[in-house]
Parts: sequence; C-alpha cells; structure tokens
Amino acid sequence: MTTSTLNSLSRASSAYLRSAMHQPIQWREWGEEAFATAQRENKPILLDIGAVWCHWCHVMDRESYDNPEIAQIVNERFIAVKVDRDERPDIDSRYQVAVQAVSGQGGWPLTAFLTPDGKPFYGGTYFPPDDGYGRPSFKRALLAISDAYRDKHGDVMEQAKMVEGTIARAELHSSQGEFSPTAITAIVQAAIGMFDAANGGFSGAPKFPHPSILDLLIDQYSRTGDEQLRHIFVATLERMARGGVYDQLAGGFHRYSVDERWIVPHFEKMSYDNSELLKNYAHAYETTGSEFFAGVARDIIRWMDEWLSSREHGGFYASQDADYSMDDDGDYFTWTLDEARAVLSEEEAQAAALRYDINEVGEMHHNAAKNVLYVRASLEEIGTRMNLPPERVEEILRSAQQKMYAARRKRPTPYVDKTVYTGWNALCVSAYLEAAKALRLDSARHFALRSLDRILAQGWHAERGLGHVIAYSDPKAEHREIAGMLDDYAFTAIACLDAYEATADLSYFHFAQRIADRMIERFFDLTSGGFFDSASSESGNALGVLGTRRKPFQDSPTPAGNPAAAIALLRLHAYTNHGSYREKAEQTLELLGAMAGQYGIFAATYGLAAVHFTRPHEQVVIVGGGGEAEEMFRAASVPYFCNRSVLHLAAGQAVAENLPPALAETIPLVPGLKEGKTAAVICSNFTCRPPVFNGEGLAHELQGGVRQKPVAKKA
Repeated sequence: MTTSTLNSLSRASSAYLRSAMHQPIQWREWGEEAFATAQRENKPILLDIGAVWCHWCHVMDRESYDNPEIAQIVNERFIAVKVDRDERPDIDSRYQVAVQAVSGQGGWPLTAFLTPDGKPFYGGTYFPPDDGYGRPSFKRALLAISDAYRDKHGDVMEQAKMVEGTIARAELHSSQGEFSPTAITAIVQAAIGMFDAANGGFSGAPKFPHPSILDLLIDQYSRTGDEQLRHIFVATLERMARGGVYDQLAGGFHRYSVDERWIVPHFEKMSYDNSELLKNYAHAYETTGSEFFAGVARDIIRWMDEWLSSREHGGFYASQDADYSMDDDGDYFTWTLDEARAVLSEEEAQAAALRYDINEVGEMHHNAAKNVLYVRASLEEIGTRMNLPPERVEEILRSAQQKMYAARRKRPTPYVDKTVYTGWNALCVSAYLEAAKALRLDSARHFALRSLDRILAQGWHAERGLGHVIAYSDPKAEHREIAGMLDDYAFTAIACLDAYEATADLSYFHFAQRIADRMIERFFDLTSGGFFDSASSESGNALGVLGTRRKPFQDSPTPAGNPAAAIALLRLHAYTNHGSYREKAEQTLELLGAMAGQYGIFAATYGLAAVHFTRPHEQVVIVGGGGEAEEMFRAASVPYFCNRSVLHLAAGQAVAENLPPALAETIPLVPGLKEGKTAAVICSNFTCRPPVFNGEGLAHELQGGVRQKPVAKKA
C-alpha cells in the first residue's frame, strides 16, 4: 500500500529512506526530533535499519510496513525511526550488537525496540506478517512489546540497562596486552581449519567471501612456499569465480551464496565486496601467474566500469540491488531454458546449457524454471559432447554470452544506488590501482586517480576533515553533512599512499599524512591506545547508544578500522621514520595482543597489519624509463607481498624531490646511482642496497640472492 500523502522521509537524502516515503507509517529520520517526541509522548521507539540493496528489507516493507492495520498499530503505539545502514554504520554497528545480545539474530532488516531515550530492550531481524519461520508475527510482536513497555516498565528498563552494558563491552578492547607475532600463525591456522576442501571457501552455508584472509594467505604463501596455503586460496578463488555467486555474463560478485557450493547467491552486488575481491584476484595473478585470475580481475573492472562508476565525474557507486520489484527474487540475473533458447542459435543454446547447467528445472525456489548460471562443464567436456574442438566451443560460448547479456540488459534492471561513500570509494581506488599495477591497465589507473581526486576535492575540508558521503544517489536530494568515521579516514589514507606509489606524485603522500594525522586527532585513544570508530559527541549528548565507544578489530565484511588504521600508520612510518606513527600502530595492535588468533579469519586484516609490523618494510625504487624500467617493475611486483611497495620515477624526474622524507634522505647516498641510467634500488629499514640495472638482477635480489652489505643508511 502507498499513501497519497508523504511521510517525513520525503525530505531524506538516502535512497533507502526515500523508498519508504509513501508508506502509511509515520516514519522519522534518526535525530533529536524523533527522540524528543518519544520522550514527550512516553512511547517506545521502533527502529528499522536496512539498506536499499537488502532483499528481506523490501519483503518486510511490502508485507508489514505497507499494511494499513500494522501501520495503525505502529503509529499509535510507537515512534517509528528508519535508518540506512550504509549512511550511518555507527548506528547500525551498535544496535546490531544489542539485538544479537537479546535475540541471537543479526543482519538486515534490523528491527529494534528502544526506550524513548534510545536504549534497546528487544529486537530481531525479519518478522513475518503471520506466525512462521520460528518467529512471531510482526503484529503480535508489536502488541506484546507495547504492552510490556506499559505494564512491565521496570523489567523493560532493567533489560535496556543490561543490553547497554553489552554494547559497551563489545569491541572496546581497553585493556593493554602484549603484541605477539604468533597471531599471524594463529589466524592462518584458523583459516586452514575452516577451509571447505570440497567447495573452497570457509565453513558451510551461507558462504561469504573473506577477502582479507585470502590476501593474508597469498602473502604467507609468497614468504613460505607452503603449498597448502596456495591450494586454499587458489581453490577458493577458482570455485567462487565459477559459481553462481559470480555474474557469469556481466562480471562482478554478488554479496554471498546461500549454499555451500557458491551456486545460489543473494543477488545484491556491493562495491566493497568487488573492490576487495578485485585485489584478491590481482594478487593471486601476481603470485601464481594464472591467466584465469587475471581474466576475473578484468571482468570485475568491466562490471564496475559499466554499472558502478561515475564515468563523468569520477567515483564509485555504492551497490546494485538484488531485485527490480517487490515480487522479484533475482529474476533479472536468472534464466529459464526457454529464455536462453529464445536469444541463442541452436548450437549456442546447446553449448550454453552444458556450460551453465541450464535445464527445465533450475535452482530458484520461487520459480523452479529459473536457473542460476554457474560453470558446470569445462570446454573439453562440452567439446566431447558436441564433437567440437575446445577452441570452437570457446568461440560459441563467447557469442552466447554476449547475446544473453544483451538480452538481459533489456529486462527491468535492479536499482543502482549511486551514493558515493568516502570509505568504500577509497577501497575501490586502492583495488583499481592494485589491478592496474598487476595487469598494466592504464585506464583503470587513470579512473582510480580521478576518483580519488574527487574524494579529496569534495570530501576533505581543512577544518572539518573527511565527510562520510560525497554525493547521494538522487542528485536533487539535500546533501547531509555526516562526519567521516574511522573507516573513511583509514581507507582514504591508504588509498592516498597507493596513489603516491602509482604516480610518484608527492601531493598524494602529503594528503595521506594530513588525513592520518587528523585520524589520530579525532579517533585515537590517548589513554589505552587504539582507535574509536567514530568521534565523540562534542556536546556529550549523543543520541541513543551512540555515546558508547567501540574499537572495531573484526572484519565485517569490510576491513576492520583499527588494523586498517595501523597499516596506514606503519606505511607512513616506512616513508617518514616518524616514530610516533609506529608507536601508535603498536599500541593499537597490543589491544588484542595474543588474543587475535581467537577471532580467526575475522581478524585477517589484523593479521595483515601484524605482517607490516613484524616484517621490515621493503621499498623498490625504480629510476628511469624504457623497457629496462618496465622489466624491473614486473620483477618487483611478483609475487605479492603486503609490505612491499614499488615506486617508479620516470626519466627526468628529480629523485630526491619526488620521494618522501626517509627515502629522500637515503637514496641519494647510494653509490652507483647515476643520473640518466635506469636502475632499481631496494630499501628496507631505512637502509638501501646498491642499485641493480636489469630485471633479472632485481628479481635475484628480491628472491633472497646474495645480498651485499648495506651501503647507505639514514643517520
């Protein structure tokens, strides 16, 4: 049901909030007005947290929030507040902890019930319209909670107090511990123990990608040559890319798979999943040389270029929805056998049916004829069935894929949220730069830099710092100033360092320093170490439970803010030799100490930060141009090591003037580095070795060849 009059969400900026402006619920945005009304009328708050890409959020909207009978109950008994979890991750993270504490459930839609001052006392996720799925109907839950608030007020307030304490204890990590490098081994061993040998990935259904642990495994394999680690990341990346969780026509990954075999996905596509997986495939290509991984990386970029990027202005969009209507469940992405036959030749249809397992009965429960496309048969197997050579099969499938994708594009298309978020854009910038380096993709490099320039121009203010949102999906929507959070700062500082390494343009390095310094100023805990996820309220009157401090260390699913911040500081230390950066990174890592291994694969970014901390930083500076420089660049880039950076100063660039302080003071001291001669210098721990003059010599040095005594060291 929609109403002829609009509720207050018509004035919202978020696409998710605006999607509910026609509902009969008297929704309010999170803010002082909503809390003041709840306290004045002494009504509990119904808090709905969701996202525009969330399938079950749309289902609950249709089944419950569009229902006039339920709307009447909500409007009479509650103050209804709706929050976009992408726009306000600080709100979402705290109430997720609360609802998990009282119900054991988490995810979206998050349905929480709060006291008038915002303290949670009950909640869940999706509530069905009728009793079912082991859950009470939403109507029955609303009436029971309203009655409890009125008749058992003391019990409700006691529950709220208990839940608030749970939030306060979650991920605060205020006690000091001693950092142990054994955390890296413990995290890797946890991944080995959780590895699904039959299907790739970790644990069973539902199955999510875990990009940070894959990068950690790639790094550790590069160091140790442990074939078990290689098997885990290779099998996982191959199975994912051949599964239905990967879009076989357009490229790009859906958010997760509902089954353990990566076949049936939740169809929404997120920028942050694709950015981090792009890094995985680029790093796996650098480490293994597999062209399959290179092809997947190019395909992710193809999809992001086409669907998730502002080609005109620079910048990456937030997400693509799973569905195009309330009655849809992945119909845009799935195929019946008749739909495939209608757009393909007989030969193409036969090959595609064998390749992608397209049959009369598919995998979708809501429509048994719908098939999720995944790779079922190899080119050789199809060739045997069709009596054709594999090369011809590949040609036929390429044509079929193009025709099916063209036909799919004519279907009603799921919504793309064109909101440009600072932190997620920074992740995408870093991923594009990594892929551009691995695959020598100038177009990806240029777009990444253009996007970062937009973030810095529109999102950074000398006084206010970073904002969380650069632009909203609806260009007509009022722009809301939302202060940047720890993730925004840490990811953007890292992106600036990546951009410096890609360009040797010191302006990016200086931006990284300014952003990191402001991050320390706003979020670092001077008493116990580590970073809070958001700045404290200047007035001291934070709404709801926003005054509760958090120090996130677990990846969920983006890299966790604290280890990401530590990585940024350690990389800055390697370029500046400013001890304060390393000291704060160490204090941050000490908060988990030897406990990090207990978090398993969810502490993978912590593991990467620990590698940066325990291994000497390694910087390869290439000076000069031509084929020799390109050869040395390739030699320095493979395999992947998370703590190795490669800088290329073109012929004619003044060496000292284009390097950050520590390198600028050290490299000019290296004997044998002659102006006009192409060379590479390896530096580590503020010490540089003699130059090498070809790719073979550089590879030998980097692979642990005969190392000469250091000849230049900063005093």
